[in-house]
Amino acid sequence: MDDKLFRIRHSAAHVLAEAVLEVFPEAKLGVGPPIADGFYYDFDLPRPLTEDDLPDLEERMKRIIKENQALEYREVSEAEAREIFADQPYKLELIDLIASGGLDENLEKQDGPVTISTYRNGPFEDLCRGPHVEATGKIRPGAVKLTRVSAAYWRGSEKNPMLQRIYGTAWATPKELREYLHRLEEAKKRDHRLLGKQLDLFSTSEAVGPGLILWHPKGAMTRFLFDRFSQEAHLMNGYQWVFTPHIGKAGLWETSGHLQFFKDAMYAPIELDQDEYYLKPMNCPFHIQIFKSRPRSYRDLPVKYAEYGTVYRYEKSGTLHGLTRVRGFTQDDAHIFCTPDQVADEISHAFQFSLYVLRTMGLSDFVAYLSTKPENKAIGTDQQWKMAEDALEATLKEAGVTYKVDEGGGAFYGPKIDLKVLDALGREWQLSTVQFDFNLPERFDLEFTGSDGEPHRPYMVHRALFGSAERFFAMLIEHHKGAMPLWLAPVQVVVVPITDDQNAYGREVVAALQQKGFRIELNDRKEKMHAKIRDAQLAKIPYVLVIGKREAENGTVSVRHRSEGDQGSMTLESFLEKTASERAVGTPRTLDEVNTKG
Repeated sequence: MDDKLFRIRHSAAHVLAEAVLEVFPEAKLGVGPPIADGFYYDFDLPRPLTEDDLPDLEERMKRIIKENQALEYREVSEAEAREIFADQPYKLELIDLIASGGLDENLEKQDGPVTISTYRNGPFEDLCRGPHVEATGKIRPGAVKLTRVSAAYWRGSEKNPMLQRIYGTAWATPKELREYLHRLEEAKKRDHRLLGKQLDLFSTSEAVGPGLILWHPKGAMTRFLFDRFSQEAHLMNGYQWVFTPHIGKAGLWETSGHLQFFKDAMYAPIELDQDEYYLKPMNCPFHIQIFKSRPRSYRDLPVKYAEYGTVYRYEKSGTLHGLTRVRGFTQDDAHIFCTPDQVADEISHAFQFSLYVLRTMGLSDFVAYLSTKPENKAIGTDQQWKMAEDALEATLKEAGVTYKVDEGGGAFYGPKIDLKVLDALGREWQLSTVQFDFNLPERFDLEFTGSDGEPHRPYMVHRALFGSAERFFAMLIEHHKGAMPLWLAPVQVVVVPITDDQNAYGREVVAALQQKGFRIELNDRKEKMHAKIRDAQLAKIPYVLVIGKREAENGTVSVRHRSEGDQGSMTLESFLEKTASERAVGTPRTLDEVNTKG
């Protein structure tokens, strides 16, 4: 966000805290930062808040804003800060951290007296570095709104007390607020969690565990369809399919470095026969073992292994979010082992493949990032990094894709390209990634025999197109508002007889179209036609074929499209011709047949 919005939102958080203290003088204060679309503040309160509390707090905020209270910066000693916040235990904890240099990794413990900064507006004072607007009057009263109440652990740790978090949004003008609220309403209509329940696509169960997804038949059908499309496209584009276990011995994860760098995100070990096993957080070490299973020659390379590998990562409960942040998910993972001379072509091919898959699914609103060498925690030589970064950047330029550079955002083992899809609120969700790896070939001592008869180290490229089936499905649901294109719809057609007299002909229509590959249902329930059509609309089924006495006599159907309405009466042959191009979208192709540029 720009500096002006940052100051407005940061200041609005302080105004909110002042308003809450008017209602609850005994409130214990957490923190209140600006965030991407607004701000929040955390409170320990004597009673639970509800959405009904927000209008009163908003009115108090507007009054404080109109009072034009100056936001005054002060520097105080540690002792003064402890006196100011004597009845605020969370602030005292922050003061302890400031004094020890532990609040910010860039700060070191100070020698001598500690200086602490605060901001005061009206009767309210808070620990804060700023920046803020000069006075509350710089915030437009009509450009601020409180949006919701939720729970949050103090400092993000489930070991700490649970606080109440009030979210709000603030903008430079009331018009910008109205536009944002409109986007928010649109996002609610597209929310994959609500649509997933409404359309009976997936669920979670406390009996199973949070963050572990249960795919219902309709959701599973769409997943089956995009999985099948991708699998066949992989085979057509030079990949070999593999399957690997869900667990591996501790030694495997020690060699890979996961127990060193990734252990906090892994599940606890399972002890079997005096060995420790871990649920896999990634598929890479297994694919490496397949590559190592026999000697490799330069003539064998590149080797491309692909797998839909289900992995398990421990995400904190507060971060779980529908299908987008889960604890068990399936990656459309692939690893490419190649010679140094092949790496540029393989990176380009993998990226073009990502573009082809996303665009086929209708996901063309994305941002590309080139993530470069991180400071002080990268392996590999400067020459290797430059070669890899140049290859990735050349790929982006060749594809004609606008991209941003994320300086220092690469993994410790190599640079990467990420494709992040935008949702209705403009938030970015990472899907496809192409990553260069100097690390694992070295750790696992991978070799191939070169044309000179000597052993050489292969390069390794990690690559996922969907990212994960779960997050990809969430983006599909939200992009299409649950109305999947014909080739991905779990039910493509519903046949609606007007009376029971047409049920027999309806069964004939269903059988004929099933033979042509349609996913089709017959609604012969004893309900009125319009109720059946409405049910199909609510279920977002692409086509309804209505059959009455005339259609049964003429061997035709009356076609209704989900969004375009009445399409008229036609024969089944005409219906097949009409829908042929929609159904053909999911026919996999080689990249030689596809223009992925632009």
